[in-house]
Amino acid sequence: MTDGWDWRQPGASGVPAGQPGPGHPPGGSPTTPPYGGQPVASPWWSDALADPWRDPHAPTAVVIPAAPIPGTEPEPVTDPDAPGRPKLRQMLLIPLITALLAGTLGGALGYAFAVRGGVAAPVLGAAPGSAPTLAQRPPESLAGVAERVLPSVVTVRMVGVGGTSEGSGFIVSADGHVITNDHVVAGGTGKASVIFNDGSTASATVVGQDEESDIAVIKVTRSGLRPVEFGDSDALAVGDPVLAIGSPLSLANTVTAGIVSALDRTMQAGEPGGPTRYYAAIQTDAAVNHGNSGGPLVDAAGRVIGVNSTIKSLVSEGQEAGNIGLAFAIPINQAKRITQEIIGTGKARRTVIGAQVGGPGSNTNGSGVRLAAVEPSGPAAGAGLRAGDVILRLNGRPMTEPTDLIALVRKYAPGSVVTVEYRRGSSRQNTSVTLAADAK
Repeated sequence: MTDGWDWRQPGASGVPAGQPGPGHPPGGSPTTPPYGGQPVASPWWSDALADPWRDPHAPTAVVIPAAPIPGTEPEPVTDPDAPGRPKLRQMLLIPLITALLAGTLGGALGYAFAVRGGVAAPVLGAAPGSAPTLAQRPPESLAGVAERVLPSVVTVRMVGVGGTSEGSGFIVSADGHVITNDHVVAGGTGKASVIFNDGSTASATVVGQDEESDIAVIKVTRSGLRPVEFGDSDALAVGDPVLAIGSPLSLANTVTAGIVSALDRTMQAGEPGGPTRYYAAIQTDAAVNHGNSGGPLVDAAGRVIGVNSTIKSLVSEGQEAGNIGLAFAIPINQAKRITQEIIGTGKARRTVIGAQVGGPGSNTNGSGVRLAAVEPSGPAAGAGLRAGDVILRLNGRPMTEPTDLIALVRKYAPGSVVTVEYRRGSSRQNTSVTLAADAK
């Protein structure tokens, strides 16, 4: 009977004595049997495999790794082909390269399609250069003048029985006085509204108005106003450049340019049933339309030299008149004087010569204006003029129609001395007349 233990002596299994048996590692040592006895060299027994039931025919080589010696471990080696965590630079670089490739591809495809379709991308414009002198807008240019004057120009609206009338105006004093036309505020309730250059609004009251000169003064209560600068309308010459500024056809802040076409253009204007107005006006070809009335006419230095008032137009009765290059402005010397009188006294004085024109026998075939009557104590009588005398010139200005004499006289202030050339019978004579204010 056996107990599973092999008690064979060395060499019993065919293994020479002193040699390691199967399963006994080289350099192994004899082991002690479990039941005592002399130590024998087991052919398969080892200290590591103390299993008494181990199959003696199993492989006998058992390799037990040796314990590492401290300090002799090899340095860790990273596999360059192993996947790793992407770095921040790589994360940013990938979308950037993708975007560049997409843009390049899109541009190339677009260009290819354009060329294939026969549409080549043109190069627009020339190489940039320095701005021309006119584009630099110096203060004395028309653009510079407009920029300087526009903040002083306003739109005037007046509500009346017949509806709302609209015109233009301009600020003449820091405390809010505004000049406009009488026909802009005529028939109103005395309350107006003013729209400034920046679009803000303010209420206004009518200070006074003069029907025959077509000048009215309104006032707004507002701080920071910029009044215009006045020029000298007597110093104008035909051909001088001018700007007309206002709100034609409700188009606020409109600027048009032209020249002085004529001076002392005498004319008679007025609406049916209304007052008759006489103008010795500044004629201009600057575009002026309905709504420009009351706005400033300025010279090349930005100084106001006239008040835009009326236009000539080739329309039939009842049709809307428009610009045809014939516009007329009240000389600013006359408008300024009337404005000062309205502010000071509430009304304006009318300048007279103390004689009447027109009526039977007044036709002189365009060679002067015949006096129909002379007031005994008036200026004309004081200068020696008589009824029937024909006024040929006033301050060198030829007289051809009765309107000429009336309009030109009203241009001057009361107290002005004018030279009159007249014909009495067949003789020509000259005299000086001191104009006066109407008694009313």
